[in-house]
Amino acid sequence: MITALLSVLFTVAVAAILAVVMLSDSPDMLKQHITLQIQMPLVLTAVLVGAALSTSGATLQVVLRNPLADPGIVGITSGASLVAAILLLLTPDWANAYMHYVLPVGCFLGALASTFIIYRLARKLLGSATAVILSGIAISTLSGAIIAWLYMLSDANALRNLTFWLMGSLYQTNWPILALGAPFVVVAVGYQLYVAKHLNKLYAGDIAAKSSGVNVEQLTERALVASAVAVGAAVSMAGSIAFVGLLVPHILRRVVGHNNALLLPLSALAGACMLLLVALCSELTRAITLPVSMITATLGGPLLIWALSKGQVKG
Repeated sequence: MITALLSVLFTVAVAAILAVVMLSDSPDMLKQHITLQIQMPLVLTAVLVGAALSTSGATLQVVLRNPLADPGIVGITSGASLVAAILLLLTPDWANAYMHYVLPVGCFLGALASTFIIYRLARKLLGSATAVILSGIAISTLSGAIIAWLYMLSDANALRNLTFWLMGSLYQTNWPILALGAPFVVVAVGYQLYVAKHLNKLYAGDIAAKSSGVNVEQLTERALVASAVAVGAAVSMAGSIAFVGLLVPHILRRVVGHNNALLLPLSALAGACMLLLVALCSELTRAITLPVSMITATLGGPLLIWALSKGQVKG
């Protein structure tokens, strides 16, 4: 039932986004250009980013045994944000012509670097899930402090560009960027879906998982790397987007339970639907480009408070 509802929502959202231009009074050539060069990349970006963030959030919550784990809280996006701040605030004017392509690559590498540092710190702290969370908080705090110092040293235009990036946008991609980022998302999300059944065994604890034949350390490492790759590619394409990785798995877990073989694919579909609706809102308010995090936080904040008040957020 939930799969059918999400599939219908997905189809309706994609059709509505494409219809915004197709039903307008613009000349046919202009409609075709906008559809191919703006709307189709917009739809693909929303689908890929939503699926990457939601699936990775669901995976991190299982691997770290923490219902509050999401790519932002554990620090994966902090590295990407720090690299974005350095590039946007310190790059000389002559290099701005290349920024459209340098920024996604830099953010992707920043997300991977922050994950590597967090993982190494956690290993030294005996590799516990709590150590990963604490390491992520430390990296996030340090990255935030460096970004704050960079803010003080930068001009107004650079600050505006960084603020816009930090709030997320689905309009930052084109076909070349999608061609670079999409394979990483597909492979990383595909791996998480592939190991979803093994993630179920982690609920019973490490000893029980090992007794059932699961290599817990290897599964944890590979799941963390897959999450980092998916989130890094997503952030490089759309900037920092809040709440999707935290909220979508929580809501779905309440509806379909804790079977990750079902939860992870539905999280991918629901995350894609959520960002498609955000894209549709932006298309319907074409006078301004709405920052994605502003919409997701506006919708997600009250929903999370409601879930907390109902006692629905449980480990």
